[in-house]
Amino acid sequence: MPAKTILVLIVFGLTYLLIAARQLRFIPIGRPAGALLGAVAMVAIGAITPEETFLAVDHGTIVLLFAMMLLTVYLDRAGFFDGAAALLLRLGHSPAGVLAVTGAAAAVLSAFLVNDAVCLFLTPLVIVTCRRGGLPLGPFLIAIATSSNIGSAATLVGNPQNMIIGSLSGYSFSYFLLRSLPAVMAGLAANLLLLLLYYRRRLPKKVDPGAFHPVTVDRRRLLLVGLVSLGIVAGFFLGLHLGYTALAGVLVLIVIDRREPREAFARVDWTLLVFFCGLFVVVAALRQTGLVERVWLASRDFLNFDQASGLTAFSTLMTVGSNIVSNVPMVLLTGPHLVELGDPSLGWVLLAFTTTIAGNLTLVGSVANIIVAERAKEHYTLGFVEYLKFGLVSTAVVLAIGVPLVCLGVGWF
Repeated sequence: MPAKTILVLIVFGLTYLLIAARQLRFIPIGRPAGALLGAVAMVAIGAITPEETFLAVDHGTIVLLFAMMLLTVYLDRAGFFDGAAALLLRLGHSPAGVLAVTGAAAAVLSAFLVNDAVCLFLTPLVIVTCRRGGLPLGPFLIAIATSSNIGSAATLVGNPQNMIIGSLSGYSFSYFLLRSLPAVMAGLAANLLLLLLYYRRRLPKKVDPGAFHPVTVDRRRLLLVGLVSLGIVAGFFLGLHLGYTALAGVLVLIVIDRREPREAFARVDWTLLVFFCGLFVVVAALRQTGLVERVWLASRDFLNFDQASGLTAFSTLMTVGSNIVSNVPMVLLTGPHLVELGDPSLGWVLLAFTTTIAGNLTLVGSVANIIVAERAKEHYTLGFVEYLKFGLVSTAVVLAIGVPLVCLGVGWF
């Protein structure tokens, strides 16, 4: 093996150690800086040129993620999330009903507003709701995390890995939604049922009336933001460019707001954007060694979509791999080779579904899970084992139900 290839593997391994472990004692710099370190190291050892790094970044994904973050900020300003939290309490009636509605709301919102951002804004509101209503926090935090991951699998804007798949596959928003929706709906129903079965004994018999507190909503602003959001979604369905459609809608909101959007820009998760840019470069450098191609050629028959065993092996590999190196790297490494495994119209949807649902396996399986745990830590410590007891079963059940439906869905349309 050439010396340069060995160096690339060392840099790649260190980068993903930083990503998977989140923070190491000997290099306590975290995920975004770890990805950036890996990108610069790849350039330093000559694995990729500075010019090639700019080509390696998927600009469509970055623009879409940036625009959706800004849209979420304007929705929050208008009181959308406060109103949604109050509404879910009134719709739920009983504690079990509130738990189910919380999970369903997290899933639906995550399909269109990016699951990480939904968890960021929804978690504090649900914490307030639970504390006022005398409801246990643990089940509701797990409901937000797991349901938002499942719901985000439905569309090409639900999470970062699906955004990348949209860019790589060239699929339209509606085409992807039609093929993923049956599996997502069935998976969400199974997850909600498991939540009720797991936590029925921890839930009180009724909600404390103090939870039904008045919520202040800027109706005019909410109406404007809501109309623009609907326009953005309509653009998605019409097949317009996802990133620039979302960005155009946000610019309408900026103009309507009639003030400098400095505060809105400050609330964008810039570190996440840096993380993805660095990751694109690291993966591109690894791909240039030819190792990934050789591995996929060797495993092509074993993972073939034409066989039930191949589908099972592929789903298992994506689930395990996504929890080791994270779901976005798995998509970047797997996407270019899907055509070698069989029907690509099945492969793209299956890749999105399995890598997204894999995030529900452990507390550190997805960024959304970590956001929920971090936002709640002052009020409740969501432990790794507590989450795993539910996440392990939920992931296995949702995959067992969803993967066959993904396969059937491709045949229906």
